[in-house]
Amino acid sequence: MKKIIVTGSNGQLGRAIRSLCSSADYELINTDFGVQGLVDLDITDLDSVIGFCREVKPYAVINCAAHTNVDACEVQVDAAHKINAIGPRNLAIATAETGAKLVHISTDYVFSGEGTRPYTEFDPPAPKAMYGITKLAGENFVRQFSEHFFIIRTAWLYGDGKNFVKTMLRLADSHDNISVVNDQVGSPTSANELAKAVLSLVPTENYGLFHGTCEGQCSWADFAKAIFAAAGKNTVVTPVTSEQYKEMNPASADRPHFSVLENYMFRLTGGYGFADWEKALAEYMPDLM
Repeated sequence: MKKIIVTGSNGQLGRAIRSLCSSADYELINTDFGVQGLVDLDITDLDSVIGFCREVKPYAVINCAAHTNVDACEVQVDAAHKINAIGPRNLAIATAETGAKLVHISTDYVFSGEGTRPYTEFDPPAPKAMYGITKLAGENFVRQFSEHFFIIRTAWLYGDGKNFVKTMLRLADSHDNISVVNDQVGSPTSANELAKAVLSLVPTENYGLFHGTCEGQCSWADFAKAIFAAAGKNTVVTPVTSEQYKEMNPASADRPHFSVLENYMFRLTGGYGFADWEKALAEYMPDLM
């Protein structure tokens, strides 16, 4: 049976992959750092990564591990570089040595967020936040050292774990009115949909860079309204600008104003077709009710 190492498997995407992946197809080796019940693997330690890959001899490695706290990355610069850049580098080196495929998850934050149309895989990156800077560095290391790789950029992810959907529902329990940014636009993406896309690529040789988000776009405020409507909540959403939000939360890092990704490479290569974001949200909500 082919073995797949999943790093960061306690995160939203890692949990979705664990839920969807049939044991009849692959044997998952679920790893994380310091999480009880999972294989302990520090991807920032090159020797540990190489040794583990030599021992397991995986068919593929799916890297879901990342320092995703955008605000924290601005102050925890070394940690962000180690996890988001050095970690992928180490996995790329190890998979190249053992002949394994590498699936690396990246982000919309590699772009400036100042565009006016959906970004394709052929648009030049220009990250502004440290999160995006370090994630782009990770992408570049994967390209440099891996021989058989898939890089998938995603955005606005939600699934089994801490996310915007759950935050909005929690706030709705104690607030009649919630202020939500309305001048940042993206594509809410179900971890379940992204996991399906990841697993569709693994057995192929369709290598390269992909964008992977649910279809369609909305603002965070529109997303919040859709969440409350699906949950039957009467909570009122008050749209605010990014500047107004920054005044209320001065420690927050700047977010992209426009981070819609077009799944252009999936479409060009006949790959996975993502569900519309509203349909994916409707499928996700019953799990929370």
